[in-house]
Amino acid sequence: METLIENNQVLITNAEGYLVNYEDWNPDWAKEVAEKLNINLTPKHWDVIEWLRKKEEEKVALNIRKVGNSGIVDIKQFYQLFPGAPLKNASKISGIKKPVSCI
Repeated sequence: METLIENNQVLITNAEGYLVNYEDWNPDWAKEVAEKLNINLTPKHWDVIEWLRKKEEEKVALNIRKVGNSGIVDIKQFYQLFPGAPLKNASKISGIKKPVSCI
């Protein structure tokens, strides 16, 4: 496990960079992770992040199709916001566990 220190708070991630404890997440940490992924967070990014965190709380299994049907972004927009591996990157930034649908 890796440890990130943000504002005197120790945040523990797994080997893939996903936050281990959902409750430890904070917006400053999200900005730091996004920066490492070369993503500049916009209000639309935050809408997606909030939606993902809400779904995590509801114990909803996530996949790209569900994000595309969220009413917040379509699949094309999701790929534009979080390039490369959109669900993986958005999940890391959101402080949620790696979706089962991601390899």
